[in-house]
Amino acid sequence: MGIRLAMVSDAVSIYTIQNAVIKEDNGLITSPSEWRKQVDDVEEEINQTIMNEREVIFVAVENESLVGYIWCHSPKPVRLQHTASFEMMISKENRGKGYGESLIQHLLSWAKENPFIEKISLGVLSSNHHAIRLYERFGFIEEGRKRNEWKRGPNEYADDVLMYVFV
Repeated sequence: MGIRLAMVSDAVSIYTIQNAVIKEDNGLITSPSEWRKQVDDVEEEINQTIMNEREVIFVAVENESLVGYIWCHSPKPVRLQHTASFEMMISKENRGKGYGESLIQHLLSWAKENPFIEKISLGVLSSNHHAIRLYERFGFIEEGRKRNEWKRGPNEYADDVLMYVFV
């Protein structure tokens, strides 16, 4: 297992993971029916991230294949630029193998060395207990909840759990 910075040439692999995870339709805001992103969009987003010193993408690689990524975003408004949030996706067949832990470790190490980033935040579906426990192991604390923020179906809701860690 290896973790490295993403390159524009990783766009197809990142897109493939995003597409597969969104099609699982489990725990993401975006539903498969509204997913419209294309590989070109991912290439452009990677380029923009590489050029932004407040953002980073790390990828997990196994046997030269990309199996997951963590993508850290920083908001544009000046008063929020000390913060960042992230998304992380691991291909289904590679979950539970430690990739998520390694990616979070790399992200937090990067953030601690980054002179701009002071706080990392995330939102996670309240029913995703595995992810919540993972984030807690890295010091993330529940900051609040958006009650019934996620509507999965008729009378089927979940909270958006907001978590953070200061770096």
